[in-house]
Amino acid sequence: MTKIMITKTELDKLVEKYETVDFIKDDPIQFPHKGKCKEEVELYGFIASLFAYGNRKLFIKKLDEIFSKADDDLLGFIKNGDFSSLKGIEYRFSKENDIIPIFEILSKLYNESKGLEELFEYAKDNSPLQGGGLGWGLNHLKTVVDYFYSQAPKTVSQGFYHMIPNPQNGGAMKRMNMFLRWMVRKGPVDLGIWNFIKPSELLIPLDVHVARVSRNMGLLTRKSNDFRSVIELTNNLKNICPEDPVKYDFAMFGYGIIGADEDLKIGKV
Repeated sequence: MTKIMITKTELDKLVEKYETVDFIKDDPIQFPHKGKCKEEVELYGFIASLFAYGNRKLFIKKLDEIFSKADDDLLGFIKNGDFSSLKGIEYRFSKENDIIPIFEILSKLYNESKGLEELFEYAKDNSPLQGGGLGWGLNHLKTVVDYFYSQAPKTVSQGFYHMIPNPQNGGAMKRMNMFLRWMVRKGPVDLGIWNFIKPSELLIPLDVHVARVSRNMGLLTRKSNDFRSVIELTNNLKNICPEDPVKYDFAMFGYGIIGADEDLKIGKV
């Protein structure tokens, strides 16, 4: 067993340093902060999370372009269902025929139900396992993903499935877990508008920065950045802060992006 090389006090210092309002302006969480009502916060957050991979400046620029089509009324834009202004849109692996169907599915969801909150709450309530962990996470996220897959037209390609990946394939599901962090946690950065999931049930949004720093800290032993690594890291963080393990996402992500990883000196953070 790898010895954990950082203390709760040291981790909390990093959280204090990076979980501030200054974090918002350079992060995709800037978009749900634009929402004028709960439904818009959800929509901004969900759409932003789907595009949040690759170069940060590029996907934030792409999201600015997409949201400009809504003319400062994202909920109305989604409910209206006319996405002709998105013709020709593409981002990395995803083309028009992958992206526009996501907006069409969201339109149906918000016209026929209470939207993403109702979908995620249904997924949680109907998960055979509760309380967090590998099985709960897989079942909860799979129910949400299955809804989008069931509504997708046959014209979608692999770009659609890259934006909304199947958790059963073993990937870290970083963007979906990040979206849940935004919606569930309360603080200076996260919005905390959903109450049906406890912060203690959240899973760490594992990306290359968080994975690298967490291994340096002795919090993660697995070499692959997969869903099992998400569970290992989350469980280790629960041992440090059972009620809110995912708050340490700020510590590791912030340090991985802003700090010099090769200069990490435990005890001097």
